[in-house]
Amino acid sequence: MRLVFRAILRFFQEADVLLLLLCIVSSVFGMFLISSATSGMEGNFIYVQLGAALLGIVLFVLFSYIDIDIIADKSAMLLVMSMVLIATLFLWGEGDELGTRVAWLRFWGIGIQPAEVVKVPFTIIIASMLANYIERKTINTFVSLFKVVFAASLVLGLIIASSADFGSMLMYVFILLTMLFIGGIRFRWFLFGGAIIAAVFPLVWNNILEEKHRERIMAPFVDYQTIDPTRQGVLWQPDMSVRAIAAGGIYGQGIGNGRITQSGNLPGQHTDFIFSVAGEELGFAGCLVIMLLLAAIIIRCVYVGIKSNNSLGMLVCIGFAGMFIAQTLLNIGMSLGILPVIGITLPFFSYGGSSIVTFFAAAGIVSGIKMRPKTTRFRAM
Repeated sequence: MRLVFRAILRFFQEADVLLLLLCIVSSVFGMFLISSATSGMEGNFIYVQLGAALLGIVLFVLFSYIDIDIIADKSAMLLVMSMVLIATLFLWGEGDELGTRVAWLRFWGIGIQPAEVVKVPFTIIIASMLANYIERKTINTFVSLFKVVFAASLVLGLIIASSADFGSMLMYVFILLTMLFIGGIRFRWFLFGGAIIAAVFPLVWNNILEEKHRERIMAPFVDYQTIDPTRQGVLWQPDMSVRAIAAGGIYGQGIGNGRITQSGNLPGQHTDFIFSVAGEELGFAGCLVIMLLLAAIIIRCVYVGIKSNNSLGMLVCIGFAGMFIAQTLLNIGMSLGILPVIGITLPFFSYGGSSIVTFFAAAGIVSGIKMRPKTTRFRAM
Protein backbone atom coordinates (compact mmCIF):
# COMPACT_ATOMS: atom_id res chain seq x y z
CA MET A 1 0.00 0.00 0.00
CA ARG A 2 2.84 2.35 0.84
CA LEU A 3 4.43 1.67 -2.56
CA VAL A 4 1.18 2.52 -4.32
CA PHE A 5 0.88 5.75 -2.35
CA ARG A 6 4.46 6.68 -3.24
CA ALA A 7 3.81 5.96 -6.92
CA ILE A 8 0.71 8.16 -6.89
CA LEU A 9 2.56 10.92 -5.06
CA ARG A 10 5.43 10.71 -7.54
CA PHE A 11 3.00 10.95 -10.45
CA PHE A 12 1.47 14.18 -9.19
CA GLN A 13 4.88 15.60 -8.31
CA GLU A 14 6.82 14.70 -11.45
CA ALA A 15 4.44 13.73 -14.26
CA ASP A 16 2.99 16.32 -16.60
CA VAL A 17 -0.31 16.75 -14.80
CA LEU A 18 -0.99 19.97 -16.72
CA LEU A 19 -0.78 18.08 -20.02
CA LEU A 20 -3.09 15.37 -18.65
CA LEU A 21 -5.66 17.98 -17.57
CA LEU A 22 -5.54 19.65 -20.98
CA CYS A 23 -6.15 16.31 -22.68
CA ILE A 24 -9.02 15.41 -20.34
CA VAL A 25 -10.73 18.79 -20.73
CA SER A 26 -10.43 18.53 -24.51
CA SER A 27 -11.86 15.00 -24.61
CA VAL A 28 -14.78 15.89 -22.31
CA PHE A 29 -15.51 18.93 -24.47
CA GLY A 30 -15.42 16.64 -27.48
CA MET A 31 -17.91 14.24 -25.87
CA PHE A 32 -20.46 17.04 -25.52
CA LEU A 33 -20.07 17.79 -29.23
CA ILE A 34 -20.24 14.10 -30.16
CA SER A 35 -23.39 13.68 -28.06
CA SER A 36 -25.06 16.46 -30.00
CA ALA A 37 -23.76 15.30 -33.38
CA THR A 38 -25.03 11.73 -32.84
CA SER A 39 -28.33 12.50 -31.13
CA GLY A 40 -30.27 11.24 -34.15
CA MET A 41 -28.08 8.19 -34.81
CA GLU A 42 -28.24 4.65 -33.54
CA GLY A 43 -25.26 3.51 -31.54
CA ASN A 44 -23.50 3.92 -28.19
CA PHE A 45 -21.14 6.63 -29.37
CA ILE A 46 -20.65 8.36 -26.04
CA TYR A 47 -20.06 5.11 -24.14
CA VAL A 48 -17.47 4.02 -26.69
CA GLN A 49 -15.75 7.41 -26.56
CA LEU A 50 -15.84 7.49 -22.77
CA GLY A 51 -14.42 3.98 -22.54
CA ALA A 52 -11.64 4.85 -24.99
CA ALA A 53 -10.84 8.04 -23.07
CA LEU A 54 -10.61 6.14 -19.77
CA LEU A 55 -8.30 3.59 -21.40
CA GLY A 56 -6.28 6.50 -22.79
CA ILE A 57 -5.91 8.02 -19.32
CA VAL A 58 -4.67 4.67 -17.99
CA LEU A 59 -2.12 4.52 -20.81
CA PHE A 60 -1.08 8.10 -20.07
CA VAL A 61 -0.28 7.12 -16.48
CA LEU A 62 1.51 3.91 -17.47
CA PHE A 63 3.66 5.58 -20.13
CA SER A 64 4.54 8.32 -17.66
CA TYR A 65 6.46 5.70 -15.66
CA ILE A 66 8.23 4.07 -18.62
CA ASP A 67 11.64 5.35 -19.65
CA ILE A 68 11.55 6.16 -23.35
CA ASP A 69 15.06 4.71 -23.75
CA ILE A 70 13.71 1.26 -22.87
CA ILE A 71 11.13 1.50 -25.64
CA ALA A 72 13.56 3.05 -28.14
CA ASP A 73 16.05 0.22 -27.61
CA LYS A 74 13.44 -2.10 -29.11
CA SER A 75 12.92 0.06 -32.21
CA ALA A 76 13.59 -2.83 -34.63
CA MET A 77 10.96 -4.93 -32.87
CA LEU A 78 8.57 -1.97 -32.87
CA LEU A 79 9.01 -1.61 -36.63
CA VAL A 80 8.25 -5.28 -37.26
CA MET A 81 5.22 -5.24 -34.93
CA SER A 82 3.91 -2.06 -36.57
CA MET A 83 4.20 -3.58 -40.03
CA VAL A 84 2.50 -6.80 -38.91
CA LEU A 85 -0.37 -4.84 -37.36
CA ILE A 86 -0.95 -2.85 -40.54
CA ALA A 87 -0.57 -5.97 -42.70
CA THR A 88 -3.45 -7.65 -40.86
CA LEU A 89 -5.74 -5.34 -42.85
CA PHE A 90 -5.05 -7.50 -45.91
CA LEU A 91 -6.73 -10.41 -44.12
CA TRP A 92 -9.30 -8.92 -41.77
CA GLY A 93 -9.63 -5.26 -42.72
CA GLU A 94 -13.09 -3.69 -42.90
CA GLY A 95 -14.26 -0.44 -44.46
CA ASP A 96 -15.30 2.81 -42.79
CA GLU A 97 -18.85 4.11 -42.55
CA LEU A 98 -18.57 5.74 -46.00
CA GLY A 99 -17.01 2.67 -47.59
CA THR A 100 -13.99 4.62 -48.80
CA ARG A 101 -11.17 2.90 -46.88
CA VAL A 102 -10.43 -0.62 -45.65
CA ALA A 103 -8.78 0.68 -42.52
CA TRP A 104 -10.34 -1.04 -39.49
CA LEU A 105 -10.00 -4.29 -37.60
CA ARG A 106 -13.17 -5.18 -35.72
CA PHE A 107 -13.35 -7.62 -32.83
CA TRP A 108 -16.56 -8.16 -30.83
CA GLY A 109 -17.91 -4.83 -32.04
CA ILE A 110 -14.72 -2.92 -31.16
CA GLY A 111 -12.91 -1.21 -34.03
CA ILE A 112 -9.15 -0.69 -34.15
CA GLN A 113 -7.53 1.49 -36.79
CA PRO A 114 -3.91 0.32 -37.19
CA ALA A 115 -2.80 3.47 -39.02
CA GLU A 116 -3.80 5.53 -35.96
CA VAL A 117 -2.21 3.26 -33.39
CA VAL A 118 1.08 2.91 -35.26
CA LYS A 119 1.71 6.68 -35.18
CA VAL A 120 3.12 6.27 -31.66
CA PRO A 121 5.69 3.52 -32.37
CA PHE A 122 6.49 5.14 -35.73
CA THR A 123 7.48 8.37 -33.99
CA ILE A 124 9.63 6.49 -31.48
CA ILE A 125 11.31 4.43 -34.22
CA ILE A 126 12.29 7.45 -36.30
CA ALA A 127 13.35 9.42 -33.21
CA SER A 128 15.52 6.52 -32.04
CA MET A 129 17.28 6.26 -35.39
CA LEU A 130 17.87 10.00 -35.67
CA ALA A 131 19.09 10.28 -32.07
CA ASN A 132 21.56 7.49 -32.73
CA TYR A 133 22.89 9.22 -35.85
CA ILE A 134 23.09 12.56 -34.04
CA GLU A 135 25.21 10.94 -31.34
CA ARG A 136 27.49 9.41 -33.98
CA LYS A 137 27.57 12.70 -35.91
CA THR A 138 26.43 10.91 -39.08
CA ILE A 139 22.99 12.48 -39.27
CA ASN A 140 23.66 14.15 -42.64
CA THR A 141 25.25 11.21 -44.43
CA PHE A 142 23.43 9.54 -47.31
CA VAL A 143 23.49 6.12 -45.65
CA SER A 144 21.88 7.41 -42.44
CA LEU A 145 19.16 9.30 -44.25
CA PHE A 146 18.49 6.36 -46.55
CA LYS A 147 17.97 4.05 -43.56
CA VAL A 148 15.54 6.50 -41.92
CA VAL A 149 13.55 7.08 -45.10
CA PHE A 150 13.55 3.36 -45.91
CA ALA A 151 12.14 2.47 -42.47
CA ALA A 152 9.46 5.14 -42.85
CA SER A 153 8.66 3.98 -46.38
CA LEU A 154 8.01 0.43 -45.19
CA VAL A 155 5.24 1.69 -42.92
CA LEU A 156 3.87 4.21 -45.44
CA GLY A 157 3.89 1.66 -48.24
CA LEU A 158 1.89 -0.84 -46.19
CA ILE A 159 -0.67 1.82 -45.24
CA ILE A 160 -1.25 2.73 -48.88
CA ALA A 161 -1.23 -0.86 -50.11
CA SER A 162 -3.61 -2.13 -47.42
CA SER A 163 -6.11 0.72 -47.09
CA ALA A 164 -5.23 3.54 -49.54
CA ASP A 165 -5.40 5.85 -46.51
CA PHE A 166 -3.69 8.91 -47.96
CA GLY A 167 -4.82 11.09 -45.06
CA SER A 168 -2.94 8.96 -42.54
CA MET A 169 0.03 8.74 -44.89
CA LEU A 170 0.21 12.53 -44.94
CA MET A 171 0.32 12.57 -41.12
CA TYR A 172 3.25 10.16 -41.10
CA VAL A 173 5.10 12.25 -43.68
CA PHE A 174 4.58 15.39 -41.58
CA ILE A 175 5.85 13.64 -38.44
CA LEU A 176 8.91 12.44 -40.36
CA LEU A 177 9.68 15.86 -41.87
CA THR A 178 9.25 17.58 -38.51
CA MET A 179 11.76 15.30 -36.81
CA LEU A 180 14.20 15.48 -39.72
CA PHE A 181 14.11 19.27 -39.57
CA ILE A 182 14.52 19.43 -35.79
CA GLY A 183 17.19 16.72 -35.95
CA GLY A 184 19.40 19.03 -37.98
CA ILE A 185 19.10 17.64 -41.51
CA ARG A 186 20.70 20.07 -43.93
CA PHE A 187 18.48 22.00 -46.32
CA ARG A 188 20.03 20.42 -49.39
CA TRP A 189 18.62 17.04 -48.41
CA PHE A 190 15.11 18.52 -48.28
CA LEU A 191 15.67 19.98 -51.74
CA PHE A 192 16.87 16.60 -52.95
CA GLY A 193 13.80 14.88 -51.50
CA GLY A 194 11.52 17.53 -52.96
CA ALA A 195 13.02 16.97 -56.40
CA ILE A 196 12.39 13.22 -56.15
CA ILE A 197 8.79 13.80 -55.08
CA ALA A 198 8.25 16.24 -57.96
CA ALA A 199 9.64 13.67 -60.38
CA VAL A 200 7.41 10.80 -59.25
CA PHE A 201 4.28 12.88 -58.56
CA PRO A 202 2.90 12.65 -62.13
CA LEU A 203 3.26 8.86 -61.97
CA VAL A 204 1.43 8.68 -58.64
CA TRP A 205 -1.27 11.13 -59.78
CA ASN A 206 -2.04 9.33 -63.02
CA ASN A 207 -1.51 5.68 -62.09
CA ILE A 208 -1.99 5.21 -58.34
CA LEU A 209 -4.56 7.76 -57.20
CA GLU A 210 -8.14 6.89 -58.08
CA GLU A 211 -10.46 9.43 -59.67
CA LYS A 212 -12.28 10.03 -56.38
CA HIS A 213 -8.96 10.84 -54.70
CA ARG A 214 -7.95 13.27 -57.43
CA GLU A 215 -11.32 15.01 -57.23
CA ARG A 216 -11.10 15.41 -53.45
CA ILE A 217 -7.63 16.89 -53.72
CA MET A 218 -8.62 19.33 -56.47
CA ALA A 219 -11.97 20.34 -54.95
CA PRO A 220 -10.81 23.38 -52.91
CA PHE A 221 -8.61 24.74 -55.69
CA VAL A 222 -10.52 24.50 -58.98
CA ASP A 223 -13.85 25.74 -60.31
CA TYR A 224 -16.64 23.47 -59.10
CA GLN A 225 -17.98 23.12 -62.66
CA THR A 226 -14.86 21.13 -63.45
CA ILE A 227 -15.35 18.31 -60.97
CA ASP A 228 -18.81 18.61 -59.36
CA PRO A 229 -21.24 20.86 -61.28
CA THR A 230 -24.23 19.89 -59.09
CA ARG A 231 -22.25 20.24 -55.83
CA GLN A 232 -23.84 16.97 -54.73
CA GLY A 233 -20.65 14.89 -54.94
CA VAL A 234 -17.22 15.64 -53.51
CA LEU A 235 -18.26 19.21 -52.66
CA TRP A 236 -21.25 18.19 -50.53
CA GLN A 237 -19.30 17.67 -47.30
CA PRO A 238 -17.20 20.87 -47.45
CA ASP A 239 -20.27 22.90 -48.51
CA MET A 240 -22.34 21.65 -45.58
CA SER A 241 -19.41 22.17 -43.24
CA VAL A 242 -18.87 25.77 -44.27
CA ARG A 243 -22.60 26.50 -44.04
CA ALA A 244 -22.74 25.03 -40.54
CA ILE A 245 -19.81 27.13 -39.32
CA ALA A 246 -21.19 30.28 -40.94
CA ALA A 247 -24.62 29.70 -39.38
CA GLY A 248 -23.12 29.64 -35.89
CA GLY A 249 -22.00 33.25 -35.81
CA ILE A 250 -20.18 34.36 -32.67
CA TYR A 251 -21.89 32.31 -29.97
CA GLY A 252 -23.65 29.58 -31.95
CA GLN A 253 -27.18 28.21 -31.96
CA GLY A 254 -26.72 26.15 -28.80
CA ILE A 255 -25.82 22.52 -28.15
CA GLY A 256 -28.47 20.34 -29.78
CA ASN A 257 -29.94 23.21 -31.79
CA GLY A 258 -27.76 23.31 -34.90
CA ARG A 259 -30.01 23.05 -37.96
CA ILE A 260 -27.47 21.31 -40.20
CA THR A 261 -26.00 19.22 -37.39
CA GLN A 262 -29.36 17.94 -36.18
CA SER A 263 -30.61 17.25 -39.72
CA GLY A 264 -27.71 14.84 -40.29
CA ASN A 265 -26.89 16.40 -43.66
CA LEU A 266 -23.16 16.52 -42.94
CA PRO A 267 -21.57 13.06 -43.33
CA GLY A 268 -18.92 12.38 -40.71
CA GLN A 269 -20.07 15.23 -38.48
CA HIS A 270 -19.10 13.31 -35.32
CA THR A 271 -15.69 12.29 -36.71
CA ASP A 272 -13.87 14.34 -39.34
CA PHE A 273 -16.22 17.34 -39.13
CA ILE A 274 -16.69 17.74 -35.38
CA PHE A 275 -15.20 21.24 -35.71
CA SER A 276 -18.17 22.17 -37.91
CA VAL A 277 -20.56 20.99 -35.19
CA ALA A 278 -18.75 23.26 -32.73
CA GLY A 279 -18.93 26.14 -35.22
CA GLU A 280 -22.69 25.82 -35.71
CA GLU A 281 -23.74 25.13 -32.14
CA LEU A 282 -21.10 27.05 -30.15
CA GLY A 283 -20.05 29.62 -32.74
CA PHE A 284 -16.70 31.30 -33.11
CA ALA A 285 -16.32 31.35 -29.32
CA GLY A 286 -16.52 27.56 -29.10
CA CYS A 287 -14.13 27.11 -32.01
CA LEU A 288 -11.68 29.50 -30.37
CA VAL A 289 -11.72 27.48 -27.14
CA ILE A 290 -10.98 24.31 -29.12
CA MET A 291 -8.05 25.93 -30.90
CA LEU A 292 -6.66 27.33 -27.64
CA LEU A 293 -6.85 23.94 -25.92
CA LEU A 294 -5.07 22.20 -28.79
CA ALA A 295 -2.51 24.99 -29.01
CA ALA A 296 -1.80 24.57 -25.28
CA ILE A 297 -1.28 20.80 -25.74
CA ILE A 298 1.10 21.42 -28.65
CA ILE A 299 3.04 24.10 -26.78
CA ARG A 300 3.35 21.82 -23.76
CA CYS A 301 4.78 19.00 -25.90
CA VAL A 302 7.29 21.39 -27.47
CA TYR A 303 8.20 22.79 -24.05
CA VAL A 304 8.93 19.34 -22.59
CA GLY A 305 10.95 18.48 -25.69
CA ILE A 306 13.06 21.62 -25.45
CA LYS A 307 13.72 20.98 -21.75
CA SER A 308 14.54 17.31 -22.29
CA ASN A 309 18.08 16.29 -21.47
CA ASN A 310 18.79 14.30 -24.64
CA SER A 311 18.10 14.16 -28.38
CA LEU A 312 15.76 11.18 -28.16
CA GLY A 313 13.37 12.85 -25.74
CA MET A 314 13.44 16.08 -27.71
CA LEU A 315 12.73 14.34 -31.03
CA VAL A 316 9.87 12.25 -29.63
CA CYS A 317 8.17 15.30 -28.09
CA ILE A 318 8.60 17.37 -31.24
CA GLY A 319 7.38 14.45 -33.36
CA PHE A 320 4.17 14.20 -31.34
CA ALA A 321 3.78 17.98 -31.42
CA GLY A 322 4.10 17.78 -35.21
CA MET A 323 1.38 15.12 -35.27
CA PHE A 324 -0.97 17.33 -33.25
CA ILE A 325 -0.18 20.38 -35.40
CA ALA A 326 -0.74 18.57 -38.69
CA GLN A 327 -4.00 16.93 -37.63
CA THR A 328 -5.35 20.15 -36.15
CA LEU A 329 -4.53 22.33 -39.16
CA LEU A 330 -5.67 19.79 -41.74
CA ASN A 331 -8.91 19.00 -39.92
CA ILE A 332 -9.82 22.64 -39.44
CA GLY A 333 -8.76 23.39 -43.03
CA MET A 334 -11.11 20.62 -44.24
CA SER A 335 -13.95 22.02 -42.15
CA LEU A 336 -13.41 25.51 -43.57
CA GLY A 337 -13.35 24.17 -47.12
CA ILE A 338 -9.85 25.44 -47.87
CA LEU A 339 -8.11 22.04 -47.80
CA PRO A 340 -9.07 18.68 -49.34
CA VAL A 341 -11.28 16.28 -47.39
CA ILE A 342 -8.86 13.46 -46.60
CA GLY A 343 -10.31 11.86 -43.47
CA ILE A 344 -8.34 13.47 -40.63
CA THR A 345 -9.72 13.55 -37.09
CA LEU A 346 -9.44 16.52 -34.73
CA PRO A 347 -7.24 15.42 -31.80
CA PHE A 348 -9.22 14.58 -28.64
CA PHE A 349 -12.46 16.05 -30.05
CA SER A 350 -13.45 13.74 -32.92
CA TYR A 351 -15.21 10.46 -32.27
CA GLY A 352 -12.93 7.45 -32.58
CA GLY A 353 -11.56 5.04 -30.00
CA SER A 354 -8.25 4.36 -31.78
CA SER A 355 -7.71 8.07 -32.27
CA ILE A 356 -8.26 9.21 -28.70
CA VAL A 357 -6.31 6.29 -27.19
CA THR A 358 -3.39 7.11 -29.51
CA PHE A 359 -3.38 10.77 -28.53
CA PHE A 360 -3.49 10.02 -24.80
CA ALA A 361 -0.69 7.47 -25.21
CA ALA A 362 1.45 10.00 -27.09
CA ALA A 363 0.83 12.61 -24.39
CA GLY A 364 1.71 10.01 -21.74
CA ILE A 365 5.07 9.38 -23.39
CA VAL A 366 5.71 13.13 -23.31
CA SER A 367 4.85 13.06 -19.61
CA GLY A 368 7.29 10.17 -19.12
CA ILE A 369 10.04 12.20 -20.76
CA LYS A 370 9.34 14.99 -18.29
CA MET A 371 9.62 12.52 -15.39
CA ARG A 372 13.08 11.33 -16.40
CA PRO A 373 16.14 12.64 -14.50
CA LYS A 374 16.58 16.27 -15.49
CA THR A 375 18.84 19.18 -14.86
CA THR A 376 18.20 21.28 -11.76
CA ARG A 377 16.64 23.95 -13.97
CA PHE A 378 14.04 21.54 -15.34
CA ARG A 379 13.17 20.00 -11.97
CA ALA A 380 11.97 23.39 -10.84
CA MET A 381 9.48 23.70 -13.73
